[in-house]
Amino acid sequence: MSPLVNTRYKHGKRERVPDPHEDLPGSLRWHARRFFEWQAVMNYSEHSIIARRRYLGRFFGWCDEREVIRPEEVSPEMLERYRRFLYRYRNPESGFPMAMQTQAQHLTALRMYFRWLVKKRFLVFSPAETLELPKKEFRLPRNVLNHSEVESILAVPDAKTPLGLRDRAILEVMYSTGIRRSEICGLHLYDLDLERGTVMVRQGKGKRDRMVPIGARAVAWTEKYLNEARAELAREPDEGSLFLHQNGDPLSPHRLSQLVRDAVDASGIGKRGSCHLFRHAMATQLLENGADIRFIQAMLGHAKLTTTEIYTHVSIQKLKDVHSRLHPAAELKPRDR
Repeated sequence: MSPLVNTRYKHGKRERVPDPHEDLPGSLRWHARRFFEWQAVMNYSEHSIIARRRYLGRFFGWCDEREVIRPEEVSPEMLERYRRFLYRYRNPESGFPMAMQTQAQHLTALRMYFRWLVKKRFLVFSPAETLELPKKEFRLPRNVLNHSEVESILAVPDAKTPLGLRDRAILEVMYSTGIRRSEICGLHLYDLDLERGTVMVRQGKGKRDRMVPIGARAVAWTEKYLNEARAELAREPDEGSLFLHQNGDPLSPHRLSQLVRDAVDASGIGKRGSCHLFRHAMATQLLENGADIRFIQAMLGHAKLTTTEIYTHVSIQKLKDVHSRLHPAAELKPRDR
């Protein structure tokens, strides 16, 4: 288990600071190491554990400034002050406040941690039990691509080069399947059934497997990449990852985001974004073309239908059709011309 770390900003740059009390028996961090080990044993998602380690690390750093070392020194009043700290927090690089959803994730991690301490009888009661979470905001995706904009992005990579062919195949798979960034990076050769036109997403969000269809055009570009480019990128030992970095390693989520962001910027469509743009575009366009929302839920791998229903608000085409047919002022009359 990697050590907990704080981050601080010095001269405008972020640097990592080792936790001073990690090995002190009974300290907040000492218990936290065992908390994360317990979550790993209980088969919690690795991504969730990494995120909670980061959230708790910020709280522990805040406690260090107040010389609070042990869990029993934390009071409900102190956690209320920490909640106000999160509300007033501003990113040192951008100056933006912390999103309400991110604040809620920080506080949820705290509640889980202190409940675990009570469960394991390190504490008699949890000081976070009465901690209220911020009300969730309902936000629509900032940018949603239409079909012509997607096509402009797909045309950016130079498919005459191995890396360009790889990039085109990645973009086609993302648009056709709508799978997540981490799921793209986790694809292996044996996850594709090109004859049946399916992709097996293994251990997606929530550690759930699912099988999704992939369109004929994405299949064709993927086959072309496999036949003409992947062998030039692969290095021994080849572990069978589908999409490879130019040094032969599996493509990382960070590199994939940069790759897609560069393609979006180079397309000249005037919108900003990365991998999730294709996920939004796929879902919205399927819905506008008449797909059942439960089918889209299965494609996206959402555990709850309410998560998928956001696309009913983004998909405006059907609402426009109803508006143009039924609203008395929707039609441009001769005298208006």
